[in-house]
Amino acid sequence: MEINAEYTSLVAVGDSFTEGMSDLLPDGSYRGWADVLATRMATRTPGFRYANLAVRGKLIGQIVDEQVDVAAAMQADVVTLVGGLNDTLRPKCDMGMVRGRLEEAVERLAPSCKKLVLMRSPGRNGPVMERFRPRMEELFALVDDLAARHGAEVADLYGAPVLGDPRMWDVDRLHLTAEGHLRVAEAVWQTLGLPPENDWQALPAATAPPRWSSRRVDDVRFARRHLLPWIGRRLTGRSSGDGRTGAQFSAELGRAFWVTPVDAGTPGPVATWRRVDTGE
Repeated sequence: MEINAEYTSLVAVGDSFTEGMSDLLPDGSYRGWADVLATRMATRTPGFRYANLAVRGKLIGQIVDEQVDVAAAMQADVVTLVGGLNDTLRPKCDMGMVRGRLEEAVERLAPSCKKLVLMRSPGRNGPVMERFRPRMEELFALVDDLAARHGAEVADLYGAPVLGDPRMWDVDRLHLTAEGHLRVAEAVWQTLGLPPENDWQALPAATAPPRWSSRRVDDVRFARRHLLPWIGRRLTGRSSGDGRTGAQFSAELGRAFWVTPVDAGTPGPVATWRRVDTGE
């Protein structure tokens, strides 16, 4: 790993974890760790460019088919790739297919950038995590192997107890809170060899556990608002990402575009950055 390296561009590839759910901004858009990371990288490098191609609900095959070649063509300094976890959470999962498609993605992306970052994704502690843990760990073993073979870096979020803490997860129990996304951004920042700004693995102060009655109310609310709709989409073959594209992808033009800060001195939220349209 190069320490204190300089990077001029970043492309993020993946699903809802990289899109930024549930780090909701006042205007209704999502921020997420990738946007936070891009903003911090922009403060170091004038003219920094960024594109987030991630779309919620995408399976690894869709990520490879819809995002990987687009990302590779952008020739970014840094590409982040997180995918496959949605597949492992399905009742029926072909792990052989997942391994093959993830390997295909890494083989395409690694030569296209200076630094490819893979991740061992975090999971909220609880019964769902325990049920799918063997598949997740099989996926993460492949991530480690691919990184070793292709010279990629791995941000080990799965191995950080703090990101298993339920307080880091939104009410849908599938996506990180704003605090969780900030910690992931710092983890990737450090993985890239950039100077640490805080200890992203530090455990939050202990708090009194919620009462039994409060937990049951939360369980009912979660089932009604999140679990039942999720099951409904699985049964009907729908996805939360249907009809959506990445934040920096134009469906009309069929290609991605870069964004860059209007003011390099104070980059501000990515949502305020200006589009860089090369016309290619």
